Amino acid sequence: MGHSGEIIHYAATQVADGIVINMQTMYMTWLSMAIVFVLFMLAAKNVQMVPSGIQNVMEFFIDFLSNLMKDQLGEDGAKKMAPFVITLFMFIFIANELGLSPQVFMPIHFEWTSPTNDINTCFALSVTVALGVYVVGVARKGIGHFKHFISPSPAFLPLHLLDEVTKPLTMALRLFGNILAGEILLGVLYQLSPWIIPEFWVMFSLFIGFLQAFIFTMLTLTSYATVFAHH
Repeated sequence: MGHSGEIIHYAATQVADGIVINMQTMYMTWLSMAIVFVLFMLAAKNVQMVPSGIQNVMEFFIDFLSNLMKDQLGEDGAKKMAPFVITLFMFIFIANELGLSPQVFMPIHFEWTSPTNDINTCFALSVTVALGVYVVGVARKGIGHFKHFISPSPAFLPLHLLDEVTKPLTMALRLFGNILAGEILLGVLYQLSPWIIPEFWVMFSLFIGFLQAFIFTMLTLTSYATVFAHH
């Protein structure tokens, strides 16, 4: 790797107190957050009865997610969880696409990656969801939230505990694996055929980015459904 490559690599990581911080992931995470913030700001800036432009796009996503939340959480749950779920979906969706869409018009050596191609980001998201279920569950039901751990019998406690551990693990690994694999394959295709095959793969990858954001959000709603269930 040349001198410029070494500088990029050095800028991508930073060691502090024995802990390696991937600054590339941090930069792209901040960029994803900024894009989501700007999108919502632009959509809400001049709200019109007949939406157009960015307002129309954002309302499509909000209506789409609102229907999913009502189906999984009910009216009350959808109202309470809408800010978190919509923000979560938009962040993952934008983060997934960042490492894929720019490759259409930028050279492959440009360090433009998805934050979700870092397992630490994916684990942070899944653990946040898991802890959020406990917080909201205890707030709504008190200690009774943990009753399902011994339902229908205390003998099922080990299985329920195992499920609580594996659920965030599988959510993180699924998101991480799909996004990382997409970026790696896209890089290989650009090296083999810079102008033909990659353009078709980019379109497919963009769909995968949306699909993975949708799946992660659906698993999140499934987790919160136990908190807002009426039966």
